[in-house]
Amino acid sequence: MKKKVLSILLCVSLVSSMLIGCGSSSDKTETTDTTTEVTTDTTAATTDEATAVTPAADEPITISLGSWPDDSLADDVTLWEGYTATFNETHPNVTVVPASYIYAVDTFAPLCESGNCPTMYDTWFTEPKKIIAEGYARDITDILQERGWLDAMNPAVRALLSDDNGRVYGVPRDGYALGLMMNADLFKEAGLVDADGYPLYPTTWKDLAEKAVTIKEKTGAAGLCLLAADNAGGWHFSNIAWTFGAKFTTANADGTYTADVDSKEAIAAMEYVKSLKWDYDVLTADPLSETWGTGFTALATGDAAMYIAANDAVNQPTQVNGLPLESLAMCGIPSGDAGTVSLAGGTPYMFAADATDAQVNACLDYLEVMGKAPTATATVEAGLVADAKNRIANGVPVISGFQCWVNADRLALVDKVDKEYGNVDSKMYEAYTKATTEGELRAEESGSAQDLYAELTKVLQEVLTNKDADVASLMKTADENYQTILDGLYPAK
Repeated sequence: MKKKVLSILLCVSLVSSMLIGCGSSSDKTETTDTTTEVTTDTTAATTDEATAVTPAADEPITISLGSWPDDSLADDVTLWEGYTATFNETHPNVTVVPASYIYAVDTFAPLCESGNCPTMYDTWFTEPKKIIAEGYARDITDILQERGWLDAMNPAVRALLSDDNGRVYGVPRDGYALGLMMNADLFKEAGLVDADGYPLYPTTWKDLAEKAVTIKEKTGAAGLCLLAADNAGGWHFSNIAWTFGAKFTTANADGTYTADVDSKEAIAAMEYVKSLKWDYDVLTADPLSETWGTGFTALATGDAAMYIAANDAVNQPTQVNGLPLESLAMCGIPSGDAGTVSLAGGTPYMFAADATDAQVNACLDYLEVMGKAPTATATVEAGLVADAKNRIANGVPVISGFQCWVNADRLALVDKVDKEYGNVDSKMYEAYTKATTEGELRAEESGSAQDLYAELTKVLQEVLTNKDADVASLMKTADENYQTILDGLYPAK
């Protein structure tokens, strides 16, 4: 419990304005924390409180769930069908419609404008402010207040989901911090394990490059899968650059932002990435084809030994791509001259702008059945247990994650379930846990993170295809482009 509470305290104190951002690529294949069985046995309750699910009304209601898992994840779909059956026991008047949608910046506005926005959908923590400003989300402040959920939400997370007047438009699904996933089998084959067989994880970027060389020489696999196909490349690179001391955007008192993409620290980080390709030669064959999803595939199939990723995606190499549970390990982001920094992010649920009070309440009740609510009832515990059981059934690690609800009874319940259903050797994740509970966590850059990532990805693509690329010149152009974008978005007040 000590580490769990420490993690929460760190989350609360990250920065005054925000805790958790999100840099997921538009290629991210969302899967849900699920199980093959849902039960509402009240003997599992951790409090004397009866189920907090709102009693059903008589009026027929339909809710569409964009968070519904893709059909390719059969067990997850089965679980959600179980959630729905449990939900309908107390909500027989509510029709639940699967409406699987993976958020993407280029498809979301057309979806809303066409009238097809799901009642409840996932996005990234970089997006709520924009979604709110564009009028694509429903204000749910009063509903949350009535349910007692507002004060249970991490204040920094709440700020991310609020407009300038403090009105709230969403609730958190989960949070994450970037680290380094490792294929333990490749480390063992390369002889990079300690006396007990645990991977000798890299602690610095130089150490990573050298270990990557050893892995390639001994196994033939790439040492590292580096993303460069889309914005996810810039997202990962920003974390690398932070450890070199870079800071890409500064907020000014007049409401404007100043770009600093071509600082000496950012240039040094990009030079390092360039060296991974042209000096060390340890990357996968074509980084420009690597997306968020292909990185997990490379890790799981043994095409790459290391990949930057987060705790909320441990199902990707395992459940989705078939890596055995015991073959996955995680450590923290390697350190640079500025130390170790982990990019913290997450996913919120938001609601269609035209959703009614009854629809929003029904969606929030559904979240209770899933175990996503800030309560410690039998209903919530059943959802948490269901998630853990499904992870076990599908070979997904049951590990502690970042909690965006901070009320003590919720935290105690999560900790109880994690301990009871843990299915991995904790030493395989010990270095990651240490790095993300004791090290610096940093939210994504202010300004326009996705535009920043796009500009950084352009530079990545050039330096990874042109051995003679002038990094300083490319970063200067990226800085100028990003400043133009910032000036257009944030004129002086």
